[in-house]
Amino acid sequence: MTGPDATETATTLLIADDDEVTRTGLRTLLAAQPGIEVVGEAADGVEVVERARRLRPDVVLMDVRMPRRNGIEATRQLLAEPDESAGSRGGVPAPVPPKVVVITTFENDDYVTAALSAGASGFVLKRLPVRQIAEAVRVVAAGEAILFPATLRRMVAARPLDSAEALPKAALTGREEEVLRLMATGLSNPEIAESLTVSLETVKTHVGNVLTKLGAQNRTHAVVIAYESGLVVPGFTG
Repeated sequence: MTGPDATETATTLLIADDDEVTRTGLRTLLAAQPGIEVVGEAADGVEVVERARRLRPDVVLMDVRMPRRNGIEATRQLLAEPDESAGSRGGVPAPVPPKVVVITTFENDDYVTAALSAGASGFVLKRLPVRQIAEAVRVVAAGEAILFPATLRRMVAARPLDSAEALPKAALTGREEEVLRLMATGLSNPEIAESLTVSLETVKTHVGNVLTKLGAQNRTHAVVIAYESGLVVPGFTG
């Protein structure tokens, strides 16, 4: 997937990291990437919520280990119902919460899986080339999820199964379970449609049903539930 054309609206980004050097470096490098507009920075979990509500970025690049409020709680608060001051007025709907991409040093950080369960759309490693981090921001802004199936499976296997009961209680149909398994391999909706030989609209309907039944914030959260519940096992490739 390539970046947007210069004529398209840039993805606005807020960077949250408690290390000033890391934060400044990310801002400088990401601002130079096509289709990315860095609109602000935050040094902790309290500040990122305040600035996100004021700046209304499309995406927040969220460190998970920060003072005052960690990235997990900050993600949960950002994606919850908007605060009253930002609520509907005169029939105007409340602003849409930003998408959250977790950025971390260690791929086995249990904070990351908790943040995904709180509603983050995906995660990236700080050591990745900046163009890959920028691509992750653009992908999430477009409504897709960033999944690394093998890494996610290892992270989930190493932590308590907080949502292990969600899948049995959801009573998914056989087709919905099949779609969820394919989501867990990282396939997009068009790729799932091709794999199952069904229409894209049919896949979108199944995905929507899966998210609703599981009470999942997004595709990534649904995949975490699939791993924790044992629907997807190591070595599964679709």
